[in-house]
Amino acid sequence: MRPVLVYTASRIGLFLVTLGVLYLLGLQNPLILIAASFLISGIASYVLLSKQRDAVSARLSDRIDRPKPDND
Repeated sequence: MRPVLVYTASRIGLFLVTLGVLYLLGLQNPLILIAASFLISGIASYVLLSKQRDAVSARLSDRIDRPKPDND
């Protein structure tokens, strides 16, 4: 569960940093500010958070591949 939490927290943090930077650069319209932050942070996370994304993928894959116990 830890890799999922780290990745999610990193995504949220990256979004908030992007939101703050764009606001300081003068983007005042809330709708455009949020949309631009979402787009930019999504692209940045694709590049910057690849290790965390791989860890989440490996964790989920291990859980899916684990045999289910029989409850008969």
